Amino acid sequence: MINIFEVNETNKMIEQENLDVRTITLGISLLDCIDSDLGQLNRKIYEKITGTAKDLVAVGKKIEANYCIPIVNKRISVTPIGLVGGAACRTPEDFVTVAKTLDAAAKEVGVNFIGGYSAQVSKGTTASDENLIRSVPQALAETEYVCSSVNVGSTKTGINMDAVRLMGEVIRQTAEYTKERDSSGCAKLVVFCNAPDDNPFMAGAFHGVTEADAVINVGVSGPGVVKTALEAVRGESFEVLCETIKKTAFKITRVGQLVAKEASRRLGIPFGIIDLSLAPTPAIGDSVADILHEIGVEHAGAPGTTAALALLNDQVKKGGVMASSYVGGLSGAFIPVSEDQGMIDAVEAGALTLEKLEAMTCVCSVGLDMIAIPGDTTAATISGIIADEMAIGMVNQKTTAVRLIPVIGKGVGETVEFGGLLGHAPIMPVNPYSCEAFVERAGRIPAPIHSFKN
Repeated sequence: MINIFEVNETNKMIEQENLDVRTITLGISLLDCIDSDLGQLNRKIYEKITGTAKDLVAVGKKIEANYCIPIVNKRISVTPIGLVGGAACRTPEDFVTVAKTLDAAAKEVGVNFIGGYSAQVSKGTTASDENLIRSVPQALAETEYVCSSVNVGSTKTGINMDAVRLMGEVIRQTAEYTKERDSSGCAKLVVFCNAPDDNPFMAGAFHGVTEADAVINVGVSGPGVVKTALEAVRGESFEVLCETIKKTAFKITRVGQLVAKEASRRLGIPFGIIDLSLAPTPAIGDSVADILHEIGVEHAGAPGTTAALALLNDQVKKGGVMASSYVGGLSGAFIPVSEDQGMIDAVEAGALTLEKLEAMTCVCSVGLDMIAIPGDTTAATISGIIADEMAIGMVNQKTTAVRLIPVIGKGVGETVEFGGLLGHAPIMPVNPYSCEAFVERAGRIPAPIHSFKN
């Protein structure tokens, strides 16, 4: 039974500590839309999405009103379009028409983003996948709601270095195509290793082929709640610290579980998973970096940061997993630079570098996320950064990702403004030494020895 103390506690988290449900994401399978005729494919995709998601936004708003729980985003993820479009799309331009169909469907149903303009190429790349990948710069430049992701590695298959090299070029091209908007197209493009099938967070969400025809996945967030809880135990032992994070994560996740079950019931669509991630926003007091500061490091990036982040990530998962029937997605702590004011402050103070962020990704949920870099960074350097991050995911059997934004026309010391949840970011320096000879090698990096489990 829920008592009045718990009701008041939850209200305080929402009103004063930035607790929210970051997203309800409706995953939709498009496998039954596959058609060899491009016009028919686009028609089927539009009808499937608008039919399945027609009540998503309205239901989300009703749940917000009924329970006074902010639900920041309502989103859609679909089956990777590299697979869905293979029979009909013969050129990158053909895939762009599908991106525009996704965009039109997202606009019609009123969601914030639609994810799944994606390809899965961790072991090899089909002609369809390559056409989709090469279409990404134009697709992201000519759409408003579409998000794209490419999975180029996994613990089981290794790293497809041909795809890594191509993604460096594609990120550069996307930056050029959207340079009039501070290269913001790159903010909707993620490169993954070990991408999960049920991630509700953009820009990496897609509806995996192992999923049901439609599912409801929910992502919760509450960095401000965790920070406030830790303020009450300042100076206490690690045992007390860990117990406090676990208890707080449990409470946050219960809110997400309530919303997920209610959305599932009202929409008549099965509940998929809760993603336990602590996802920050640019709002003051809603920062993962501030939690690390409260744990005891002066700035994110100071000695001890990686250990503090590992502790936080683990305790969030331990507390949250007990509060939900099904847990999945990414789950843990996000460290996107532009979306976290504490991370921005750390970069501006000189405490946080790209190399330290890479070290932190060994123990957090995602990877190098929403990092603005100089616009003259070469495609080969971007590919090298991607390869490093994919290696961390592959060897450590975890999801890692890269979302870099080379801001055309800007350099270190300047700031780029993306707006909304994407925030703003100082442009970070990149190691100037070349890795071109490395990324120009053809083929793939083999899977690690510990991947052989059979």
